Amino acid sequence: MPATLRVVFKRLLAALPNLVGVVVITFLLTRALPGDPAAYFAGGAATQEAVDQVRQQLGLDLPLPQQFLNYVGALLRGDFGLSITTGQPVLQELLARLPASLEMVLLALLLACAIALPLGVMAATRPGSWIDQLCRLLTTAGVSLPTFFTGLVLSYVFYFLLGWAPAPLGRLDPVYSPPPMVTGLYLVDALLVGDLPLWWAAFKQLVLPTVTMALFVLAPIARMTRASMLQVLSSDFVRTARASGLSKTTVQVRYALRNALLPVVTTLGMVFGFMLGSSVIIEKVFGWPGVGSYAIDALTASDYAPVQGFVLAMGVLFVLLNLLVDVLYTLIDPRISLER
Repeated sequence: MPATLRVVFKRLLAALPNLVGVVVITFLLTRALPGDPAAYFAGGAATQEAVDQVRQQLGLDLPLPQQFLNYVGALLRGDFGLSITTGQPVLQELLARLPASLEMVLLALLLACAIALPLGVMAATRPGSWIDQLCRLLTTAGVSLPTFFTGLVLSYVFYFLLGWAPAPLGRLDPVYSPPPMVTGLYLVDALLVGDLPLWWAAFKQLVLPTVTMALFVLAPIARMTRASMLQVLSSDFVRTARASGLSKTTVQVRYALRNALLPVVTTLGMVFGFMLGSSVIIEKVFGWPGVGSYAIDALTASDYAPVQGFVLAMGVLFVLLNLLVDVLYTLIDPRISLER
């Protein structure tokens, strides 16, 4: 265990240059955004003198290198700055909104894996069959249909026409109060307090945005599973296992699937990171109060701090995700070492 912890610590240290690059690039890009945060904060009727005074209060009148040093110094103290649109600390709002995004993304990834992995395996073991054709159809549709279009269609059909789904207006119907804050995940927190009606209300709100995201990420997972299984099934050790008289299920699950999972896990890591960053579209369609909608609202207002905080938080999560993928490699195949 200590050796593994040392390797994990080394990986985290090796990721620091990447995070520094994220901080630098984000800082420069936000300063290149059109619009003037000081003018927005001062109001449309403010005089130029009032705007200049606000700019001085925000530190935007300082030279760019000085602004960057001030920003880095604040980050080292755990200060992500204040949002000029809400007046609240960025770190506080990110921590409050991140569970909403994670709950939707994790549930969507779980749903996508539950469909894509068996579908990819069956398509690979039955090439040319109707299951293989269905897999190709779903992967093509998942990649071709934009997420905002899928979300709008699902909302129109299941909420407006059929009335089966609740209004796409956030995490809970207004008649319910959020559960006591423990994890920030409403499904988990509602179970912890034993409130099943609240859990069901939160689950119903999650269905449409989760299905929308799952349909989009299902395609690369199923495609990679199918391709990886086809490659492994044609390998020598699988043919040897079949010649040894092992059952079809044993060969496909114990030998083929286990070796085919490595590229699939890599795909899952990339897909999950992409889901975190692209959830902003689905959050805007369904009125979901996550970090993505928070960042896009700040972006339209030229509010630097929330945008920088959002990108930095996504960078940290992506580094941790890559580390988790490396650990999963060793669990799937013990021959793989983290010392590489």
